[in-house]
Amino acid sequence: MTALRRVLVANRGEIAVRIVRACRVAGVAAVAVYSDADEHTRWVRMADEALHIGRSPAQKSYLDVEGLLKAAKAAEVDAVHPGYGFLAENSEFARSVRDAGLVFIGPPPEAIDLMGNKATARRTAQSAGVPVVPGSGPCSDRAQAERAAAELGYPLLVKAAAGGGGRGIRPVRDARELGDVLPAAQAEAQAAFGDPTIYLERAIPRARHVEVQVLADEHGNVRHLFERDCSVQRRRQKLIEEAPAPQLSGRARRAIADAAVRLAEHVGYRNAGTVEFLVDADENFYFIEMNTRIQVEHPITEAITGVDLVAEQLRISGGAPLSFDQESVEVRGAAVELRINAEDPRRGFAPTPGQVTAFELPGGPGVRFDTWIDPGDRVSPFYDSLIGKLVCWGADREQAHARARQALREFRAEGIATTADLHGRLLAEPDLRRGPVHTTWLEHLLSE
Repeated sequence: MTALRRVLVANRGEIAVRIVRACRVAGVAAVAVYSDADEHTRWVRMADEALHIGRSPAQKSYLDVEGLLKAAKAAEVDAVHPGYGFLAENSEFARSVRDAGLVFIGPPPEAIDLMGNKATARRTAQSAGVPVVPGSGPCSDRAQAERAAAELGYPLLVKAAAGGGGRGIRPVRDARELGDVLPAAQAEAQAAFGDPTIYLERAIPRARHVEVQVLADEHGNVRHLFERDCSVQRRRQKLIEEAPAPQLSGRARRAIADAAVRLAEHVGYRNAGTVEFLVDADENFYFIEMNTRIQVEHPITEAITGVDLVAEQLRISGGAPLSFDQESVEVRGAAVELRINAEDPRRGFAPTPGQVTAFELPGGPGVRFDTWIDPGDRVSPFYDSLIGKLVCWGADREQAHARARQALREFRAEGIATTADLHGRLLAEPDLRRGPVHTTWLEHLLSE
């Protein structure tokens, strides 16, 4: 085992703050990076050292592999943590870090290759004995797609094979709509992921989105940390997440967790990852994808298990075994996470960049707020609009939600519009309070 000494945090925003914090607690020096737009930000101030890596557009900074490797060399780090987004699931970046003699704090590039392409991931899951949504193989032209659709039946989802994070997905109700959607879907896949290949998947009506957090070390240990329900989504982007998944039977909970561990073992996974499933009304579950990185919603798993996921990432990457065994992990209470974005729901969720003139955070038992914002900071138009995550824990789901509602009353941000008020309204909705809801519930609610 070689303990890490210095880590380059190859990301920005609240996840950069989170990683810097974990490094400092572990006694590891944290080296931050920043673009022109991010020079005066919290993670830059918190880090032991900070390096400028380029201009504000992400392609000129946080997506610049050569620039990040140059920064890593200049800072004399021994590891790189990619966070989430940007290059976190880019196998070539992971391979370049490894080829430079550094540790990539994430899975091996070979595992990213297997699980990063959705069509390949489906085949891998099937070979591991994990159920998948009925679907096609990769389709590179219209004729292939039409044949596959005829075999599967409608309604369908057209998905980018190289997609992720809910992007590159389009619903299709019939053959006529398929012909209309295909060219646009392929163009979107090419623009977003550099690969126009799509595949088809049967739509599961009123499905829940349930995902399992896994951790794996270099000593053959693979553990799960139970599940999260991420069904409150808008345009397949998560807004509210809960752990554990409400009203999921013990039988289904065990089966889904076992399937996630089995898949991670099958691909020789290491570090943190999340295996995502759709669950139907009869609790049949189907693999949809694996996110080969730390997730935005990891704090609710930390809240119900007491396991520091980023600290475990650092341990694993230093060659140490996981600090816990499966039998010692128990679900304690319930937690909910609300993603607070700099967006205006009254204007179609338009981004609201600008200076934050006031920023007051909630407090109290079981309340955590992960953010990168301080009063006077500017929300940039160049990056994702997430400004913070409100995480509330309670002895049960009802208490967690009550604490979240009170925390929203205390939260204040001025100078920009946010989604905080919308979250307050959603938590008051009878459907959500009863739980669980399905992945299209919020879309229907907003349309009404």
